[in-house]
Amino acid sequence: MLPVRPKKNLGQHFLKDPEIAQRIADTLDGFPRLPILEVGPGTGMLTQFLLQKNRNLTVVEVDRESIAYLHENYPQLKAHILQENFLKMNLAETYGQEPFCVIGNYPYNISSQIFFKVLDNKNQIPCCSGMIQKEVAERMIASPGNKTYGILSVLMQAWYDIEYVFTVNEQAFIPPPKVKSAVVRLTRNKRQRLNCNEKLFKSVVKTSFNQRRKMLRNSIKSLLPEETPMPDDPMLNKRPEQLSIAQFESLTNLLEPLVKGVFSEEQKN
Repeated sequence: MLPVRPKKNLGQHFLKDPEIAQRIADTLDGFPRLPILEVGPGTGMLTQFLLQKNRNLTVVEVDRESIAYLHENYPQLKAHILQENFLKMNLAETYGQEPFCVIGNYPYNISSQIFFKVLDNKNQIPCCSGMIQKEVAERMIASPGNKTYGILSVLMQAWYDIEYVFTVNEQAFIPPPKVKSAVVRLTRNKRQRLNCNEKLFKSVVKTSFNQRRKMLRNSIKSLLPEETPMPDDPMLNKRPEQLSIAQFESLTNLLEPLVKGVFSEEQKN
């Protein structure tokens, strides 16, 4: 019997295998000096192994029942248990401008949003790891030409090297999810800026994949003012899953003169 009731509306599936939890905790060992923020600790299965590493650990949780359990069973965390929604957190209030790592057994219904939050704070988060739905993990590591290559692949790979660490069976959880899970590790790459307007790059990627069956010349029309002639470039005859990150940068540069200041230079980064 679990000490905390899993709540479907929060996407809670509590890990029950300590060996897996230990392996997940070890994914941050490459950054031994940095503080750790654990998202969604639940019953503390992963938390206990993070505490053993004697690092500055903070956990963020929205479930009151879980928070009460953590206070009772992990008193050493004291003021480092935050009752907040990670997606709405002002990370500067917790870490200032200092770098830190993010880890968790992430709720599957918001895992992509969690990674986009990490991406928004990429210069402060050199490493992020944890467990997500296997399908999402496969999308994150997908390469051009693969049917799972999409928005998450392009935007995350532009800034992070992504490793698929291992697969986790459904029976490792209470209650068992209907899908397999996977552990991934994201390590910040050396890229400091894109070779294009970053704000426009994001819009081009998202707009392209939102109509992924169409050729790019048709899918990106909505970004341009009405009656704007489409550039004559063979890249526009491709579908989005055929383009590499570098080609999306080139496409962004091709389109920027046509968007008439909507994505201005001061909004690049």
